[in-house]
Amino acid sequence: MKNTISTLMAMRERGEKISQVTCYDFSMARLVDAAEINTILVGDSLGMTMQGYSDTLPVTMEEMIVYGRSVVRGAPNAFVIMDMPFMSYQVSVEQAVANAGRLIKETGANAVKLEGGAAVEEQIRAIVDSGIPVCAHIGMTPQSANAFGGFKVQGKGEENARRVLEDAFTVQRAGAFMCVLECVPPKLAALISSKVDMITIGIGAGAGCDGQVLVSQDLLAMSGDFKPKFVRQFAQVGAMMTEAYRAYDAAVKDGSFPTLEESYVKSDCSDEFLRALSAQY
Repeated sequence: MKNTISTLMAMRERGEKISQVTCYDFSMARLVDAAEINTILVGDSLGMTMQGYSDTLPVTMEEMIVYGRSVVRGAPNAFVIMDMPFMSYQVSVEQAVANAGRLIKETGANAVKLEGGAAVEEQIRAIVDSGIPVCAHIGMTPQSANAFGGFKVQGKGEENARRVLEDAFTVQRAGAFMCVLECVPPKLAALISSKVDMITIGIGAGAGCDGQVLVSQDLLAMSGDFKPKFVRQFAQVGAMMTEAYRAYDAAVKDGSFPTLEESYVKSDCSDEFLRALSAQY
């Protein structure tokens, strides 16, 4: 069954937790959809996971669209959310609406996500007014890591906690149906979740949110030694893949792959013809 805003809101009302993972390509999207994950975020984190950058800032609209199309094709049942990359919505409200429209129209995704609280209130409102669902993102916002002085917990201390809470109310008033709370102290995240009517999705924000999101490569242990405190590795897929590649490499080099059964034997020419052909050259 296709996940929609209505089904997700109904889950929240029933107290059921909502699952979300990042995904960037068709093959992974098929696996995520088969696992019945509720929502997929095509995150600008692809700059790090798929392109090898140290942060999300270099990712372009064109790249988001290419990756997003692949995910949508592979996940017919998940609710797919597209990240709006750095500087695709900050310049003006008009720019934000135009780029949000591109992401939805050119990928077939169901919603867009943009980072920031009060600073992007007007952008969120205008995008929602244009008929595009918006997921907000407050707390630690990776596109603003330089302004924060790095990837740091947000909402520590009374003044900062109040600011994050007010950001949550602001994005809700602007029309966001969902909000990612990243690296927010658990008690504050639980308080926000109890006060707002939109869906809250936590990452490094404790269990009090309506749902959780993790980067697929992190939960599958495919990110090398990179393991943030909030990540649980649910399988050692990275190690399994490395071993599989090593086994393939060894089989190629020792000649045990491919076997006759792994070859198109029936399409071979006759031995007699091949001998005659050999004799000609």
